Amino acid sequence: MVEYWPNKQGLHLNNEVAHLFSNIQKKFSYNLSNITNNNLYIDILSNRSKNQLFHIILQELEVLILDIIELNLNIKNIKTLNHKILYDLIYKSSISFIKKLNTSEIFSLNINKQKLLLLKRLFLEDRLLIENLLIYIIFGSSKIKSEYFAFNSKNTPKEHVSILLENLIIQISNCVIFIIIENLKSLPKITNFLISNQLCNYIYISNRSIALFRNQLIWQDFLYLYIYQPKLIYSSRYKVWLISSNGLITKYIHTLRSEDILKLSKIKRIFIFYMEIQDLIIPKLEKTLLICSKILLYIFINFLGNSLIFFIRTIISGFYPT
Repeated sequence: MVEYWPNKQGLHLNNEVAHLFSNIQKKFSYNLSNITNNNLYIDILSNRSKNQLFHIILQELEVLILDIIELNLNIKNIKTLNHKILYDLIYKSSISFIKKLNTSEIFSLNINKQKLLLLKRLFLEDRLLIENLLIYIIFGSSKIKSEYFAFNSKNTPKEHVSILLENLIIQISNCVIFIIIENLKSLPKITNFLISNQLCNYIYISNRSIALFRNQLIWQDFLYLYIYQPKLIYSSRYKVWLISSNGLITKYIHTLRSEDILKLSKIKRIFIFYMEIQDLIIPKLEKTLLICSKILLYIFINFLGNSLIFFIRTIISGFYPT
């Protein structure tokens, strides 16, 4: 039986939020290895370090929610401040994680969302990443536009809200490690930071392995930002990261993304236009080619058949001359 998320504020919503946070904390004890074909910056961390980082982000999210309630922000305020809210969550989570390490490394975190590919991607998806989740948690499902997802907003499955929360924690965690690595800059510093704080997965303990890892992620972020993300937006899909009993996995949810199309650059819009043309022309082209191939096959078979008959008659006439 499908259980639904509360659609308005009240004690029922508060209890469900408490259960939601409690349930996801239990998942932090699972195997947190990435079992997909896509790399994450947190792959560089050990399971224990991921667990620690996930807890920090969940705590920062709790503080953020309480601040929004205390400031009495409405939905319009959240939509207006969504970029800043996401930025603050990333920044405060990064600072809290560094403080927890008691590291001697001096950090002056620079988060440039215009230059860093991963951040550009996240801030383009801010509504799906955090805005909807905050509205579900603070105001209930009735305040979400019904056309956003493939179900009536008043009948939002609890599992859907859980998916959004898991995705947020994994994506923010990934962003935190990305920012720390980018601010350390040099490979020796990155390696020393990871090893001295006992953070790293044993696979990444050399400068060479970390360099290869970074290069793969930079290329992956580039492809996602300029090819896969526009394709997902055009297809009205959103990729989410989840915690399963076997490790971190990805799934896709269907959601209206017409607002995201307006945020795209000219190059990405050209790519979407190309896909639209492709969707229009290729089916017709395939149909035309299929008809042509059938005609050519028919002509070839007839020609081959007639040639064979002529050849047989020639042989027979050679044996039995008139």
